[in-house]
Parts: sequence; C-alpha cells; structure tokens
Amino acid sequence: MVRARSGAAKHRAKKRLLRAAKGYRGSHSKLLRPARITVERAQAMSYVGRKLKKRDFRSLWITRLSAACRARNLRYSQLIKALVEANISLDRKTLSQLAISDPEAFDAVLAKAGLSVDAKC
Repeated sequence: MVRARSGAAKHRAKKRLLRAAKGYRGSHSKLLRPARITVERAQAMSYVGRKLKKRDFRSLWITRLSAACRARNLRYSQLIKALVEANISLDRKTLSQLAISDPEAFDAVLAKAGLSVDAKC
C-alpha cells in the first residue's frame, strides 16, 4: 500500500505561509524557514501591539483630561474623585472628547459633579 504524503495539504500550508510573508525583505518572503519564523514573530508582536494600543490611548485621554483640568485650576485626581462621588459614569475617552470639542459641556459635567469652574481657557 502506498504511503499517503498529504501533498495537497502541505502545499496549501506553504502557500498560506508565503502569502502571509509577502512584502518581507529577502529570503523572509521566499524561503520557508525564515518566512515561518518572521510570520510567527510578526503575529506575536501584533498581539502585543493590540494590547499596547489600548494602554497608549488611555494614557492620551488622561493627559488631555489633565490639561483640561489644569486650565480650570483643578487636578485630574480631583476630577475623577468628584465624578465617582457624583455617580457620573463617563469614560475617559468621552470626557477628553468633551474637553476638546465642547468645553461648555465639559464645564457642565464639572458643575454636575460639584466642582467649581475657574475657567482660564
């Protein structure tokens, strides 16, 4: 009996791998072993990058909120504490968008949270 070598499946796997490595430099897009190593590493880095992106954006929103608070003679920590105590559940992304695009609405949120607004902006 002839041994089954699964040629078609192996060929499809190689094609899939080389398709994923398209655009890489030199042998990383042409030869199987360097392509496999590079694709695996790229997939691992993209997984990490998706987590880092969330962290970076949260940091950006906090920086924007901190700047908006400083313009109103507040600290970021005072803002968050007042929002928690007033049971206002707006996330940092929404608050930073308000602070940038609609300062009057941001001031209204601050007033609702019980913070006095000393706007210098």
